[in-house]
Amino acid sequence: MKPHTFINFAVILIFTIMNSCKQNPNGKSDFCNKADSLFSSIYHADNEPGAAVLVMKGDSIIFEKCYGIADMQTKTAITPQTNFCIASVSKQFSAVAILQLAERGLLSLNDSLKKFFPEYKADFYNKITLHHILSHTSGIPDARPRTDKNFMLYSTDIESCKYLTDLNRLNFEPGSKYEYINPTFQLVFQIIPRITGIDFDSYMKQYIFDVAGMTASSYFESERTIPNMAHGYTFNKKNNKYIECDYGETNFFASKADGGLYTSIRDFAKWEKALRENKIISESTKKTAYSPKIKINEDAEYGYNKNTGYGYGWFVQQNPNQPECIYHIGDNGGFTIYAGKIPEKDIILLIFSNRDDIDRIATANSIYALMKNEDWF
Repeated sequence: MKPHTFINFAVILIFTIMNSCKQNPNGKSDFCNKADSLFSSIYHADNEPGAAVLVMKGDSIIFEKCYGIADMQTKTAITPQTNFCIASVSKQFSAVAILQLAERGLLSLNDSLKKFFPEYKADFYNKITLHHILSHTSGIPDARPRTDKNFMLYSTDIESCKYLTDLNRLNFEPGSKYEYINPTFQLVFQIIPRITGIDFDSYMKQYIFDVAGMTASSYFESERTIPNMAHGYTFNKKNNKYIECDYGETNFFASKADGGLYTSIRDFAKWEKALRENKIISESTKKTAYSPKIKINEDAEYGYNKNTGYGYGWFVQQNPNQPECIYHIGDNGGFTIYAGKIPEKDIILLIFSNRDDIDRIATANSIYALMKNEDWF
């Protein structure tokens, strides 16, 4: 993860309202106007990278609008069908795949890594379980080699995890602390075929994407064509331009299970609907995934938010006198992603951005504040 220059939208000047809101059964046009005003103040230039935004309540899309450019070279505009790299938001799909296998009795979350990776030498792999992997509590350090530039730019899930074979130390006792790292989720890429005999991509398509109706979603590969693909961009202050920042330009972009999924706000809404209707995993398993396993302390390098813990592939925020918020953020190259929901109220908020100077949490909180003002919760 690289440092970002965040724009703080805690105080936002409201520009002239551009009413692109959809009329909806709940009569929330005032919410739409204010949401559009907020996002227009953030993504104010049509010729720059921007975002696709969606707010869904129940089965109704309350607000949907796209801002800016998906590809600066072709000048293609962002649409609801634009596929973004959703970065670490991809982790929930990998977590759900493991939870599916647990429901089918093919593995247990209490299984140790040694069961799946007998070639791993250290004895501590006998006490690190899938529960620890999915909740970022394993104690395994991110010790991927960082001296080889080509490795950092192009390494796949399997290559990124090779250091684990000879790893001889942990950062802490498994289960005792939260530390967000990517390689442990990359292990799912190997666990699925070792248990099912089906390669990772095929399993995810058959048991996740097809079931949810996500026909336009796929994992990144350097030779794979992804229709309607956005590029990620970062702002270069030296030449006052946005420059492309994704595969081949930023580190650790080629792995799949931890962050390589490309999808659109439309397809992701289908995923959320399938989860809500228990088409992917059961209600009880879903509640387990949405339950915090560890509190995230303020000194965490990634993922801290007040009153927040980590479940299995999701952050879980439990603020006093407010409904529980289940969400994930993602950063990969120029992509900055927020995918959140308030399950108690059947509310979904998606902010898929292809520029890296946006504070997703502050922006999402502003939108949730608008929802609260409209008595949505």
